[in-house]
Amino acid sequence: MAVYNAEHLRTFLAVSESLSFTRAAAALGIRQPTVSQHIRKLEESVGRPLLVRDTRTVTLTEDGEAMARFARTIIAAHEQAVGYFTGSGLRGRLRFGVTDDLALTPVPRILREFRRLYPQVVLELTVSQSLTLQRRVESGHLDAAFVKHAPGEGHGRLVRRERLVWAAVPDAEFDPARPVPLVVYHAPSTSRSRGVRALEEAGVPYRISCTVRGVNGVLAAARAGLGVAIFARGLMPADLVEVPAAVGLPELGEIDLALLTNPHAAGDAVEALAATILARRDPIRER
Repeated sequence: MAVYNAEHLRTFLAVSESLSFTRAAAALGIRQPTVSQHIRKLEESVGRPLLVRDTRTVTLTEDGEAMARFARTIIAAHEQAVGYFTGSGLRGRLRFGVTDDLALTPVPRILREFRRLYPQVVLELTVSQSLTLQRRVESGHLDAAFVKHAPGEGHGRLVRRERLVWAAVPDAEFDPARPVPLVVYHAPSTSRSRGVRALEEAGVPYRISCTVRGVNGVLAAARAGLGVAIFARGLMPADLVEVPAAVGLPELGEIDLALLTNPHAAGDAVEALAATILARRDPIRER
């Protein structure tokens, strides 16, 4: 039975997320030959190639994509087990931020599990929009944050990549002769800017029918039929539906759900929280 070395798995994840041996080595604080050695040993354990690389690019094979998913689960479970048996010694304050739409998913239950495992860590929660949370992490006002950003435009550990979709009530009617009504967040907002840009580039007329500050406002307006809202597909509530392609709205692309961490924060508590979130194989889809 193959046994996968946790250090090799961490190195593989760093490469799979950065698609660069050089950046992975810098992130892990090790030399690039060591990264190559870890990847080679992991591929020997697996018995299959996980990466394809040339002088310029690194890509994951199909088996590499699968291993990335398994590796997150294995590492998170390992760290969670260590935390369970040593967690009584972990103490301090952890300032964590999460976007308001992610706060309506199982993330609160994950945080409750973290508090059970580490009762002496004081968890302080901030709920806001992604850009605000990112700035607070960068300024040192937060230790970690669970945010959304465009693929390749942010940092942190990738939790999941989701497709953005247009959502409306099931019986919504669209008149091609009239502008598309939009329900959006106040600026700055990733989903707002992505939707407006996509419509303008496609030449589709639109109007802002409702501007809100939080996800509850988005849900209320969309459910009232005031307009079309934008959601990561896995965060769309069950009583809304994707707008049919026949309506002619442009594709919105994908968005990354990622964990940002402050490098100056208490590392043990941040790593313990990251492990608790990553241990849930699919923490955003469970309803």
